Amino acid sequence: MQAVVLAGGEGTRLRPLTETVPKTVLPLCGRPFTAYTIDWLERHGVDEVVLSCGYLADGMKSALEGATGPRLVFEVEPEPLGTAGAIGHCRDLVGDTFFAMNGDVLSDLDLTSLVEAHRASGARATIGLYPVDDPTSYGLVFRDSDGKVSEFREKPEPGSDPGTDEINAGIYLLDASVFDLIQPGKPVSIEREVFPVLAAEGSLTGVRLEGYWLDIGTPDRFLQATEDILSGRVRTVLGRDGTADGVHLSEDAVVSESATLIGPSLIGPGVVIESGATVGPGTVLESGCRIGEGASVSGSALFPDCSVGEGATVAGSILSAGAQVDPRAEVPDGTVAAEGERLSG
Repeated sequence: MQAVVLAGGEGTRLRPLTETVPKTVLPLCGRPFTAYTIDWLERHGVDEVVLSCGYLADGMKSALEGATGPRLVFEVEPEPLGTAGAIGHCRDLVGDTFFAMNGDVLSDLDLTSLVEAHRASGARATIGLYPVDDPTSYGLVFRDSDGKVSEFREKPEPGSDPGTDEINAGIYLLDASVFDLIQPGKPVSIEREVFPVLAAEGSLTGVRLEGYWLDIGTPDRFLQATEDILSGRVRTVLGRDGTADGVHLSEDAVVSESATLIGPSLIGPGVVIESGATVGPGTVLESGCRIGEGASVSGSALFPDCSVGEGATVAGSILSAGAQVDPRAEVPDGTVAAEGERLSG
């Protein structure tokens, strides 16, 4: 089984994190984000993953170099082609039936059940649907009693009756005949241009999938994904083994006896935490970070080689690689620092 992962977007909602690193390989709990997607696909029988790249493609290749598991194929879009156009650009690399999915979703949904439903329906395409408590931020998908998709509806008004709680999870099983609806080399949207045609002809089905699903495309959701991985809310693996009191501690981290570590948290290789410092909960310190004497870091993700000065406080923030927090500075909730940025509070 093969899968096409759409990984060419610029990740504008995550800037400045994505100014130098592709969104799909941002470090998430010690691993490039896409590594979680690859693991998930492998658990459901995928042995080859085609990564449709565009923006900062070389950075993506470098981050995944040496990855184990399914064979990785990197296909670079010459220009942005939209969701269907990017899939169509991979038409010579996939077989008769294949997965296609957005590259910014962290999930453990049951893809095997999607395959089974698709084969039983005889449809040309099957959409994975996910139930949400508040659908006002999403487009809704309606289906008949036999599972055929009957309607797509834009975000409902707050307080109105949406009529369904099922949204498009950005996970599809497609037959190669879908390529007939995608004009080569042209920007095409699968959601707006291809799926409505398939729905009108009765060859598009939807399957409700239970489990964990999160679009990581904003800073708040990126931190939520960090917390959910650390807490085990999503079925996946951490980048490192060895857990004590919810703290994933690398063997070569240097932690002062008077420092306090609160789980769930992850302390990467080469991290130094000085006396009286407090780290956690919900915090990841990637490799080479340094936390100064008496400093506090909570609910945050610090990319490699960040430093937090003596007595400083960092809360609910994401710091790109090499960011520096001055001594006694206060970095408030919602801060997103660029690579190498200096924060004085």
